[in-house]
Amino acid sequence: MGKSVLIVDDDELMRSFLSTILIEEGHHTEVAGNGKEGLAKLVAAEFDLVITDLRMPDMSGLDLMRQAGKDKPDTKWIVITAYGSIENAVEAVKAGASDYLTKPFQNPDELRHVIRRVLREAEAERTISLLAEELGRQFPPMEMIFLGEKMQQVYRMVHEVAPTPATVLISGASGTGKELVARVIHQLSRRQKKPFVAVHCAALAETLLEAELFGHERGAFTGAVAARKGRFELADKGTLFLDEIGEIASSVQVKLLRVLQEREFERVGGIKSISVDVRLISASNKDLKAEVSSGRFREDFFYRLNVFPISLPPLVERREAIFPLAEFFVKKFAATFGKKIDSFTPSAKSALLEYGWPGNIRELQNVIERALILTDRKIDAHDLNLENPMATPAEGLLKTRERETIRKVLSETGGNRKMAAQTLGISIRTLQYRIKEYGL
Repeated sequence: MGKSVLIVDDDELMRSFLSTILIEEGHHTEVAGNGKEGLAKLVAAEFDLVITDLRMPDMSGLDLMRQAGKDKPDTKWIVITAYGSIENAVEAVKAGASDYLTKPFQNPDELRHVIRRVLREAEAERTISLLAEELGRQFPPMEMIFLGEKMQQVYRMVHEVAPTPATVLISGASGTGKELVARVIHQLSRRQKKPFVAVHCAALAETLLEAELFGHERGAFTGAVAARKGRFELADKGTLFLDEIGEIASSVQVKLLRVLQEREFERVGGIKSISVDVRLISASNKDLKAEVSSGRFREDFFYRLNVFPISLPPLVERREAIFPLAEFFVKKFAATFGKKIDSFTPSAKSALLEYGWPGNIRELQNVIERALILTDRKIDAHDLNLENPMATPAEGLLKTRERETIRKVLSETGGNRKMAAQTLGISIRTLQYRIKEYGL
């Protein structure tokens, strides 16, 4: 899809040359002969990209960028400078330009390459923003998830691998956000408009998992009254996410290995080969190398999965994120439960930062949810119950209140679990677990 580009240059030939290149690339262009005219156009309209000369008589490209950039934070900038004035271009990059070009251009392809890359990055940033909105009820904002140096390293790796077709293996303890990272990779890939299909492997027995992944033909087993597509077919042209892949049986590993090698499979009970184009992202909270060494996981399958490994650090190694995440969950659950609570006492904040968080982000979310059920004021350290959450009298009261809250919402939604989960602000998996736990 073409983008809107403003060209600011006092050289008419240069404006014409740049405009021609951009129009050939499918973009819409507007031109300005000096900085002041460019500023007026930027005030009047929105542009995806501005390409500006640095040296202009009335207003330099750097001044233009500084003035307009405050009000147009999403606009990308490419600056053009004469050969030999690289220090000016470096200054512009420090001020916020995405890239620079030196003139005279050696090759028009150089310009095309830079424009494509900058616009790709802009699209990726917009996609992350849209993803944050889409998942806002379920997940914390991206800037919280990727807080801290270790998660910034993960963020950079995600950006590198997303546009490629590479198979990704995400490792990390339970609750560290592996599925969220998988979704970000999908949204930043060329498959973003195609399906993202998630399978939680540990939740299914071996025979059920095989049918879930590959589908089945009518009569393949008792209860198979009609043919059914599997997750691979549903994810065709998109991304398939296999969570807890370390739990799958060796027989299923063999069949998955074949799909990765040959891009085809048969449904359970079928003989027809089905071809698919699926990008596989898997995740495990186990050390799969150790599983391979012990003989519990196939070595050839592991190496097929581990093309591009990403390791997520536990929450205690990204403490910068603990309190922002806690505040996010307070706002989320306060709105769900209709309570006006938006802060913590100093003792609660200390308790949050000092706790070890063996359950990571998922445990943090559950702790805050329980605290919101139990209190109608600022959250205090004893509301969090972090020292020994299974051994206090409050636990019984908590479970009773939580059970009744879930029962009430299920009743109000007519038993619709998806709608109830959305109302409660929890995942469908969490709701199903609690329905089973409380015998609802």
